Formats: sequence, structure tokens, C-alpha cells
Amino acid sequence: MNKYDICVIGGCGHVGLPLAAVFANGGKRVIINDVNENVIDLVKNCKVPFMEEGLEDLLKNTVGKTLFLSKEKKVISEAEFVIVVVGTPVDEHLNPVFSTLKKFFDEIIPFLCNGQTIILRSTLYPGLTKKLNQMLKETGKEISVCFCPERILEGRSIEELHNLPQIVSGFDQNSIKKVSDMFRIVTKDIIIVEPIEAELAKLFTNTWRYIQFAAANQFYMMAEDFGADFYKIHHAMTYNYPRTKSFPKAGFAAGPCLFKDCMQLSAFTDNTFFLGHAAMLVNEGLPNFIVSCIENKTNLSEKSVGILGMAFKSESDDIRESLSYKLKKILQIKARQVYCSDHFVKDERLIPEDELIEKSDIIIIGAPHEKYRTLNYKNKHVVDVWNMIRGKQ
Repeated sequence: MNKYDICVIGGCGHVGLPLAAVFANGGKRVIINDVNENVIDLVKNCKVPFMEEGLEDLLKNTVGKTLFLSKEKKVISEAEFVIVVVGTPVDEHLNPVFSTLKKFFDEIIPFLCNGQTIILRSTLYPGLTKKLNQMLKETGKEISVCFCPERILEGRSIEELHNLPQIVSGFDQNSIKKVSDMFRIVTKDIIIVEPIEAELAKLFTNTWRYIQFAAANQFYMMAEDFGADFYKIHHAMTYNYPRTKSFPKAGFAAGPCLFKDCMQLSAFTDNTFFLGHAAMLVNEGLPNFIVSCIENKTNLSEKSVGILGMAFKSESDDIRESLSYKLKKILQIKARQVYCSDHFVKDERLIPEDELIEKSDIIIIGAPHEKYRTLNYKNKHVVDVWNMIRGKQ
């Protein structure tokens, strides 16, 4: 009899903590293993270390009852299911880094026991689930491996964990059934596929979204070059026209997943994924395009520029891979002075938005936080890629 049903390794982050809390709220005994003692202390006091709707209430319902936390690796051996939220990053040359995951498993293998099931949760390079399964077999321990990718939207994880289907894959029917039954505590819809299919489904999903954003951003740039209003065009295209209903608006396509997963898919296809490369060039090039447009209208070296919104998306405090910071670096070379503000982000270099508006000649909306719709911009020139302050057409 295991002391815990589930151990979530690295479980105090954006992926692990909501999942651990949802399982604990569903009656499972869950232990979170994390090396960050400060974050562990926060969660033990039912404080959420990042913005996530509904998570604090779940922690209040579960911490010390069905949800527990520890920095000690020995707790890994005390659970039937071990959920791993370590994925495959890409390096500075946009190549997948396998050593991170291998090093992680080398460190936890001594704590794994016969009969346990490993559930890989984060995005993996195609074929890596099979490789890890073989690696664990070579230890002589009877351990099953499943890949069950997370599919949630950061900030709405609790809602989406319950409402979205869960993809389950593995190498034997017994572990697939056990894992499927466990996830039915969270969602009624389970989709069973092969591990390689699950890996590609996750990468295809994020890359598809990234390409869609790139199409919108490319059209935005084209409209600007023609002196046309992209959002009037967008309204004309999408209003009561079902075939363009899902066409996104322009804006920074960033964050910890979309760019990375697109590059992983490119590496998997021996860098012949030209559509993905084109999407990357468009999305990553949008900050440069914005600066070039400003330079065409004014002498930027004489202007102070403010960036409103430094998170990678709206209503978030997450700055990972935020293009607002890339925009800041470009402007620090081009402009006389650069100011930045974001009421969600903890960064001592940021200033309040009213001070930014007062000091800036030009204001760029970097992240479309709802608050920015109603600010008094004092007739300053505002660059609004997101169409925030004009409202819907």
C-alpha cells in the first residue's frame, strides 16, 4: 500500500501545481516534490506563486489534507503514480536539449520502485517517450511509462483540466487503463493513442496556433505597408463569415511553449519545416517591425518610449519568452529613453503606468491587459497592435 497515490515532481510550477491540486481535490493523496523551498513554503500557506484562477481556493481545500509538499526525493518512492513535468527545452541554436531530461531521470532512478507508473506531462521531442521507457527497462525495475501531455491555457488551468479531453499513451494496456481511470477523476473524455502520436499531437497543436498567429501578424505588416487599417480588414473578413471566424488578431505570439515547440518540430523534420521557420521569422520579427514603423514617422533617437505590458500575454504575470522584453532591447538602442510598466509583473525596473504615460512621447502596448483599455493616454501617440484602445470595429 503506497502512502500517496500521486507524486508530482517539480510540482510547484505552472503545469504541476494546478494538476496536483485538482487531483487532491478529487480525493487522491498527492505529494508535491520540488527543490524550491521558498515556493514550497508559499504553497504550504495556501499562497499561489503565480496567477492562476481558482487555484488558491483549491489549495485551501486540500493542503495538509490530501495535498502535501516535500523537497526530499525519497517521497518519490512512496507513490503509485509519478508525474514528471520536466520537458525538452531548446538551446540558443534552437536545437532540442535531451541532456536535461536524461540528467533528471539519472537523479530520480534510485528512488523509483517496482510497480510504479511514470506519467510524462510536459512537451517531449518525438520518440523521447520510447527512449525513456527503454532507459528505465535497462535498470531492471518494473516501471511503466506513459505520456499524457498537458493541454491547458495558463491562467485557466483548473477550468480546462476539467473541460478538455486528456490524451493518454503508453506501452502496455494495463498502465494505459490505470492512467486513464486516474484522469477520469479530472475529465470524462480520454483519447488513447500511441506515444509517438501523442508527442506529435502536442507539437502539432502548439505549432498550428503559432502559425495562425504568424499569418495574422504577416497580414498586419502588409496592411501597414499599404497604409491600410488591418482591423477594418479583419472586421470585414470575419463579421458574420463562418470560414474566417477563427482568424486571430495581430499581436506578440510569445511565451514558453509555442516558439519552442515549433522549433522542436523543425528539428524533428531535419530543418525542412519551412512553414514553421517562416512563422518564427514573422512572429519574432514583429517587435522590429513596430520600431521600424515608428522610425519612418519620427526621429526615434529624440523620443522617450514607454512599453505598457511586459508579460507574454494578457492578464498574466508570466514574462517567460515575452516579446515585450525583446522590444525593450531594440528600443534601448534606438530611442532616447525607454520606460516599462506592468501591474501584474514583479520587476523592480518597472514604473507605474501613470508615470510612464507622463514621461513617454510614444507608448507601445506590449501585453493587452484589460486595464489599458480605459487609461487616460493624454493624447500621446499610442502604438496599439492589439486594437485595444479603439475597441472592436
